[in-house]
Amino acid sequence: MTTSATSRPGTIFARATPPGRGAVAIIRLSGPDTDAALGALTPGCALPEPRLASLRRIADPVSGRVIDEALVLRFTAPASYTGEDAAELQLHGGPAVVAAVIEVLGRLPGLRPAEAGEFTRRAVLSGRMDLTAAEAVADLIAADTAGQAAQALAQLGGRLGRQVEGWRVRLIRAAAMIEAEIDFPDEEVPDGIALTVAPELEAIATEFRACLADGRSGERLREGVVVAVVGRPNAGKSSLVNALAGREIAIVTDRPGTTRDAIEVALDLDGVALTLIDTAGLRDTDDPIEQEGVRRARARAAEADLRLVVIDPETTDPAQAMAEAGVLPGDPIVFTRRDRLAGDAADRLRAVVARDHPMVLVSCVTGAGMGDLAATLAGLAAGLTGGGEGAMITRARHRAALDQAAMALDAAAAGLTHPLPMLELVAEDLRRACDALGRITGRIDVEHLLDAIFREFCIGK
Repeated sequence: MTTSATSRPGTIFARATPPGRGAVAIIRLSGPDTDAALGALTPGCALPEPRLASLRRIADPVSGRVIDEALVLRFTAPASYTGEDAAELQLHGGPAVVAAVIEVLGRLPGLRPAEAGEFTRRAVLSGRMDLTAAEAVADLIAADTAGQAAQALAQLGGRLGRQVEGWRVRLIRAAAMIEAEIDFPDEEVPDGIALTVAPELEAIATEFRACLADGRSGERLREGVVVAVVGRPNAGKSSLVNALAGREIAIVTDRPGTTRDAIEVALDLDGVALTLIDTAGLRDTDDPIEQEGVRRARARAAEADLRLVVIDPETTDPAQAMAEAGVLPGDPIVFTRRDRLAGDAADRLRAVVARDHPMVLVSCVTGAGMGDLAATLAGLAAGLTGGGEGAMITRARHRAALDQAAMALDAAAAGLTHPLPMLELVAEDLRRACDALGRITGRIDVEHLLDAIFREFCIGK
């Protein structure tokens, strides 16, 4: 989306439902010529009352040909999604009907097709929502799991926006007290008023640190927990991925080195999105293609949130296999070929696996242990995402801006405790902290962010 959308506002229209054939198709309009467009589409009929669904014949204003009978919803500014005059046409969902209405709208003066995310962009620019809520709209549309949807709804309801605005108001109040001492040193401003600000700044800084120390749980829930499946060739990694996915994703053969490139599959485990990555078997090889696969496997394992280490206990020393995989505390260890192991295998294997590693024995042939593995992964994923409870930061830009605000606030606090405080510098640090918070919600300096944010949206939202 280009900035031309803000320089030529006009009245926009777009289909808001997915393309194709369906029972209902919705076309949205927003802008100053919305009522005129409705009048042209429904000749001889009064405009519907705001927020009241009304049945109307939709016709071509030039030929008079009736295109459809549809429900028309009309919204008047500022009580609409965009804050402008707006409308929805709920048409029958046949492609010919939709195409005909779109063609007529394109001929009406003052109307143009909407760009991606332009309806929500207008909602932000009119003050109907802040940037965090706008991002939540995109996240809710894209949500694949219940956890992602719940987090998006919380953001849409203002969980992050309200908190950030509360911090900003408190910092503005603190900055005002500093400015008062600077501007009116001889007036009726209590001596040392700036020093009374220090406890408030420390309290806000503590809240910043708590928010930033969330282990990226919100981002992980939104993007999905990445689990790299690693181990030696023929350990059963691809069979395990296929079993967890419930379908044939990866090629399974007895020949070592079959998997050369990483294969990804998305899963929904108890409302948390997981991306399983089946990687090349870890071993020394002279094959340059397989060498590249092993290099990529190690790189993906290092980047992943979890490493699922798959070991064939019949052929591999567990301790050596774990060392080769570069496991970290908390990474789960999976022993395959459970159907071939003796009854005391679990006790023997647990003796060589540290207690900080969840351990599961599975058989991809019989399915034994697969439920335990799914439950283990779901529990680990819930721990990494906080179960979707309370996480406020859901995007990298939120974290970067809050980091900047925290650094500016630390500088202000240090300036206040200096033996010779320079209040002008303290005030400037507080302004920088406020500006960083304002960029999260869209209060200031966000025009350059809008294109990137609304590029994620579909047309019609």
